[in-house]
Amino acid sequence: MKTMTALAALAGALSFAVAAPAFAQSHGDHGQPREQAPAAAAGHGHAHADFESGRFHVRVDGPEHPVGDVILIPGLSSSPHVWDGLTEELKGRYRVHRIHVQGFAGAAAEDNATGNVSAPVAEDLVRYIAERGLSRPAVIGHSMGGTIGMMLAARHPDSVGKLMVVDMVPFMGAMFGAPGATVESVTPMADGIYHGMSTSPRDQYQQQADAQVVAMINTESLRAGPLEDSRTSDQRVSASAFRELIVTDLRPELARITAPTTVLYVRFNDPRMTTDMADGVYRASFANLPSARLTRIDDSAHFIMLDQPARFAAEVNAFLE
Repeated sequence: MKTMTALAALAGALSFAVAAPAFAQSHGDHGQPREQAPAAAAGHGHAHADFESGRFHVRVDGPEHPVGDVILIPGLSSSPHVWDGLTEELKGRYRVHRIHVQGFAGAAAEDNATGNVSAPVAEDLVRYIAERGLSRPAVIGHSMGGTIGMMLAARHPDSVGKLMVVDMVPFMGAMFGAPGATVESVTPMADGIYHGMSTSPRDQYQQQADAQVVAMINTESLRAGPLEDSRTSDQRVSASAFRELIVTDLRPELARITAPTTVLYVRFNDPRMTTDMADGVYRASFANLPSARLTRIDDSAHFIMLDQPARFAAEVNAFLE
């Protein structure tokens, strides 16, 4: 019972969950996505990988002879820049591949313009790993990126050497239903949320999205980048991706993951939550992967890499070594 109460409270902690009911009840005219900025050009010390995909493009940093490869996957409506600090920490030793999902943070929607996002991105990542000749890279995913990482590691276990999931559960839909919620039971709500998010007037959509970004980053001085990422993301791509997260239950697939797995999480930015409740949510959520190392990071909101960069870097270094 405690765990289910915690899951209900968690609905206010991740991504657009607090705003979702409001979006579900909004039936304004179809909002037009903001004009998309061109994908970032090579520069700032990184290069873009030579890889053809309509799902994502990749920034690569690192030495000519790295000790290994690390793939960094950002979350919903986020850009590779959320990983800037970690990239600086790692790029002297590792080759770092920062994923930029099409439709997010100024990148044209391309193949993500309709339908699911996470699952197709995961499948193209398998191809990226193979075509680039990466040998069992470490994969680190934040939020939706954690979902993509779990999909990759569960469905293609030979492609992943290590997996780190940053503040994400394998079935976000559990937050949106009664105890014992299933994909089928939460699908009608997911459809309503998608409709509200995708058709809400842009200014209304963005006002609620901005509020969620602010709630997910405690460090006020570091909110500007993620806010801009959200504002330059394609509204319909974000709506589709969020719907997919609600109706994706990876709990039965966790047992297929063979890569050593670390899960970092926070207490949730919700007054109803306690540390014990948060711990219970994650223990229950990852019960099918008992080998996973679950670590709570205190004094942080959802973007752990921004709120606790030193602690986050230490956890990543320990995970890699």
